Amino acid sequence: MPPMHTATTFATLCARLNRAPVYVRGLQRRFALPLLDSAAYAAPYQAFLETIIHLRILGVSEEKLLRLWALERSLMHLLHADSTGSPTWSVDACGSTGNRDHRLLLSNFDIGAFLPSGHVQLGLNFSDEKPQELFTAPEMGEDAILILRQYITLHQEILRDIQMEHPIVRAAIRHFPPPQAPRQRRLRPKTKPEGGSFIPGEI
Repeated sequence: MPPMHTATTFATLCARLNRAPVYVRGLQRRFALPLLDSAAYAAPYQAFLETIIHLRILGVSEEKLLRLWALERSLMHLLHADSTGSPTWSVDACGSTGNRDHRLLLSNFDIGAFLPSGHVQLGLNFSDEKPQELFTAPEMGEDAILILRQYITLHQEILRDIQMEHPIVRAAIRHFPPPQAPRQRRLRPKTKPEGGSFIPGEI
């Protein structure tokens, strides 16, 4: 992921994402992100949108991402992540690198126990009992465990989508490498003609 920046304007955010403002506005509305004023778009906000864009490039449908996002937000509500008072509470963990195997895929929220989602790991195989091994009912609550089961199932589908799309993306990059910047032509210095200068009317 490219280096993060300080809070910035919406126009600069779109430029860094390399997407048109109308496209970014659409993502904000569909993923229920707050529309901020002035130069208020901080690094975690940008990191969340980058995650969505990268997953779309890797062949993950927006419909699946929206379903996963709804599950993540529900899980974060149950774990009281929305009690910080921040208007961007759902994306404030994006860009954090600690405890990567404890974090949800889109929000990057640390749920406090092992869950392989921070770094995309291909070929994972969760059994039906896996969520019970991650959390016990007294620690997390039955509702959270139910949501976590749905999350893991959908997360597996997304990993399979990525696994199938990887060779296609690599082939596309090989087939259409980034264009080379045109070389600047060096102009030769003008030289004076030999035998003196030409005067109009002179033979």
